[in-house]
Amino acid sequence: MSTNVIEWVLKTPVERSFRVMQVAGMFDLPLEKATCERMVVEIPRQTEDWQIGLIVGPSGSGKSSLARRLFGDRVTQRFSWPEDRAVVDAFGDLPVKEIVSLLTTVGFSSPPAWLRPYRVLSNGEQARCDLARAFAEVLKAPKPGDDEPWHVLLPPQADRSRPLVVCDEFTSVVDRHVARAISAGLAKRIRRGTLSCRFVAVTCHYDVAEWLTPDWVIDMAVRQFTRQSFRRPAITLAVVPCRREAWRAYRRHHYLSGGLPAAAECYLALWDGEAVAFCAVASQIGRRNYRRISRLVVLPEYQGMGIGSAFLEAVARYYRGQGQRVGITTSHPAMISHLCRSPQWRLRSIRKCGSRGGGRNLPEYRGSFGRAVMSFQFVGSR
Repeated sequence: MSTNVIEWVLKTPVERSFRVMQVAGMFDLPLEKATCERMVVEIPRQTEDWQIGLIVGPSGSGKSSLARRLFGDRVTQRFSWPEDRAVVDAFGDLPVKEIVSLLTTVGFSSPPAWLRPYRVLSNGEQARCDLARAFAEVLKAPKPGDDEPWHVLLPPQADRSRPLVVCDEFTSVVDRHVARAISAGLAKRIRRGTLSCRFVAVTCHYDVAEWLTPDWVIDMAVRQFTRQSFRRPAITLAVVPCRREAWRAYRRHHYLSGGLPAAAECYLALWDGEAVAFCAVASQIGRRNYRRISRLVVLPEYQGMGIGSAFLEAVARYYRGQGQRVGITTSHPAMISHLCRSPQWRLRSIRKCGSRGGGRNLPEYRGSFGRAVMSFQFVGSR
């Protein structure tokens, strides 16, 4: 099979100080050879299209240099964010619905955090905001030309006008649990078509590969291109009952304020022994043998992996097994999107203006007046 050869010289200018010349002399090192390196990567002629690529290798191996040579100004790192403006105000003239959609799509599904400045967010939240900005920039960018260097990665029949996002230092500033969550969530949405683009991650972390499931990998440690088929590891959750006090760690991440219903039964989802999500279930006023999901929160670092939907269905299935009917009313776009797609849930009603609270008899029940909400009932497998 014929190949395309990407070749360049990586130069590292250094001042010829006395110590530099002394060390070069001690070890008989030609200074030009020590500060210049010829890089060669062979890319086979492509016959299959792709959605996700990965350039990986240790620090100093030439990953970023190769990315800039292939993708030019499409390589994004971290963006400049206003100090005292909410993150939703940093997307230019993009309509708010598109901003919310992008933030949700990259796994950043915490409306309270959308209204905070970037600087106060966690590393995981900031990494997702940067990804959302990168995708937003692609929406505004002109269509790519017909003959760009990165087209050596495409088969002849591929659509060359399809948007491309290249993220340098991918997941480099987050812990590895968060890196897995970001990688898995992003891959799921690209494969599903929620993000209609090509995506290339550039990173020194090999552990993202099995979660990002790229179609091809360039490993700069050996300077080799390979097409691979990855299978994402399974995520096993343990669902355990918990005390109401656990809500304190999750309350700030929920889009509704207020406390829990007085008789709510509470649960935690554990992943590798770590609590990552909270669910509260309450009885439905005026409806016998009916339970409603009162609160469901996945910590921001773990959003986008499908943990929330799996946790929700596990809890609903538990109550269904006890002869209870289970429902949920929500206005959260990500949750509505999942419930509408899932065969486990059936849409019961749409209230464009929400419903009123419990009044004097039930002051702790706020209701949803003023918010458009959708109600669903759990039906289980069909």
